[in-house]
Amino acid sequence: MKKILLSVILTAVIGIQSFSQSKQETAVANAVEKLRLAMISGNEAELLAVSSEKLSYGHSGGLVENQQQFVDKLKTGASDFVTIELKNQTISVNGKVAIVRHELHATTNDNNKPGEVHLRILLVWQKDGKAWKLLARQAVKITP
Repeated sequence: MKKILLSVILTAVIGIQSFSQSKQETAVANAVEKLRLAMISGNEAELLAVSSEKLSYGHSGGLVENQQQFVDKLKTGASDFVTIELKNQTISVNGKVAIVRHELHATTNDNNKPGEVHLRILLVWQKDGKAWKLLARQAVKITP
């Protein structure tokens, strides 16, 4: 009887952990989508809401920006995403930290100059209260 009870308890605990992990991954995926939409809109309030004050935002060309620099470029159109498509996304949650990897394929109009970007992205998210905030981002160019 004890073995059956122990088996039921362990199954329930594992099930709860799997469910909560999945729930956290969904919350992170929702935060990534909010970031994607905010980057397209260039809305300052949305960009600030989804990013950490301690943001380190790395570009594929080597430039690293803080939160305000990241937001300013998007809200002024210096960096203007017309479309952003994310592919092959993976999410790994460990406590209050999440690592997201994906490909970013976008059309741009930086300073009214049309273009395209194709990047591999690493995002580091940190849970802040109930919200996930982008803490770090690094991009590298996809090579053929």
